[in-house]
Amino acid sequence: MFTESIEKTTVNYSDITIRYLRSIDIDTETHYAIIWFHALATGYAPSYLEENADGIRQDWPRIPLPGTQESLLASARLGQRVAALLDTEMPVDGVTQGELPPELRVIGTLARAGGGQLHPEKGDLAITAGWGHPGKEGVTMPGKGSIVERSDSTWGVVYNVYLNDAAYWQNIPAKVWEFTIGGYQVVKKWLSYREQKNSWACPHGGRSALCDRNGTPFGGDYSPAARFGCQLPGSQS
Repeated sequence: MFTESIEKTTVNYSDITIRYLRSIDIDTETHYAIIWFHALATGYAPSYLEENADGIRQDWPRIPLPGTQESLLASARLGQRVAALLDTEMPVDGVTQGELPPELRVIGTLARAGGGQLHPEKGDLAITAGWGHPGKEGVTMPGKGSIVERSDSTWGVVYNVYLNDAAYWQNIPAKVWEFTIGGYQVVKKWLSYREQKNSWACPHGGRSALCDRNGTPFGGDYSPAARFGCQLPGSQS
């Protein structure tokens, strides 16, 4: 005779957090990740990072809690969107699949300096603009690369990011280009590793990707411009 043990999953919230959620009529069993998504959304809000820069540098960030259920749910939905954008393996509607909004269609499209067609079979998409070079013990060292700053009526300051002397990505918004994780510029770091591998950049409409010599995208079809810090004009932080 034996007794079957039934494991029960419990939310990883403090008693204070549970009381807060119940006070605004949030079911902790149904919305078990709501606080984490709210914290993620807040932590990526430019206004929050700017206003609390000194405190964040010194200690754990302090995340304000909304006073209403509606506000918390809205923040959590935004946090889910941020989480999906940060996960390069997760498809995102309106970014890597489905219909792209007009504002995103112009980001990261491939063009040829001076006009004309690009010919991948002739090496036109080889990444040779000096984005990275081999260092000691196989470590990739970043390079200067080549970018040209422009002004765009929709995105403000944008960059043309050159893969080589001929091919470049058009209209990379400044906030996308300057976006960092762990102190590293994400898109620039990405390019530095692809240069060392002598990869090829290939166009997928508005979904630019980097590909191997056979045209197969690294890590699937995704747009670095759209994923890293890209916010549609007029939307809220």
